[in-house]
Amino acid sequence: MFFFDTAPLSQYVLTPKSKALIIGTSSQLTLISPPSTSAMSSVSVAGVDLPVADELKVLGVVLDRRLSFDCHATSVARACNFHAQAIRHIRNLRALTLACSLMLPRLDYCNTVLYVAPAGSIQNLQRVKNTAARIVLQAPRRSPAQPLLEQLHWLPVRQRIYYKLAVLTNKIRATSTPSYLSDHIRPRESTRQLRDYVMSPSAHRYIWLI
Repeated sequence: MFFFDTAPLSQYVLTPKSKALIIGTSSQLTLISPPSTSAMSSVSVAGVDLPVADELKVLGVVLDRRLSFDCHATSVARACNFHAQAIRHIRNLRALTLACSLMLPRLDYCNTVLYVAPAGSIQNLQRVKNTAARIVLQAPRRSPAQPLLEQLHWLPVRQRIYYKLAVLTNKIRATSTPSYLSDHIRPRESTRQLRDYVMSPSAHRYIWLI
C-alpha cells in the first residue's frame, strides 16, 4: 500500500482488498523476514491489519518487492501475446492498425520504469515486439527482426525507453513542469570537460535525483 501525500493515515479509506507491499534490497528483506522465521504475513496501517503481498498492481504497473519489474514485464508480454495470436489471422493493413492500437501501447505504457530493469525482462518484451513486426509484415517466424523493425520505423524496446525518458527530461527542463518531477532533476556537473561540451558549450547532461 502506497501513500502519495502527507495527509494523516486516518483520512485514507482502507478497503478489504487493500494490501501492503514491502520493498527493499535482498539483504533488507532478509532482515525483515529472516529465513529461520516465518514470512511476515501482515502489517498494521492506521489500525488496520493489511496482508503483505509479493506483488502489487498500481496504475497498471506490477510492482514486486525488489522493484525488478520481472512480474510487470511478464504480465505485459502475456497480454500482448494474447492479441498477437488473434492478429495473425488479419490482413496486412488491418494487422498494422491492430498492432499499433493493441500491442505497442501496452509495451510503451509506463515503460520508463524499466530503465534499470534486468536484460531478461527487456528481452522478454523485445520478443513480443519482434513477433508483432513479423505479423504485420507477414514474415516467417524465424526471420531476422531487426530489418523488419527498421522497415516499420519501430525502435527496439530498450532504445524506446531511452527515447521516452530523454523526451520527458527535455520537456521538464524546458517547462519546469510538473514540479514534482522538476524538483528531482539537475544538470550534471562534470569534473572534466567532456568532448561534446568542447564541441558544443550549450550541450548539457542531466541526472535524476531519486
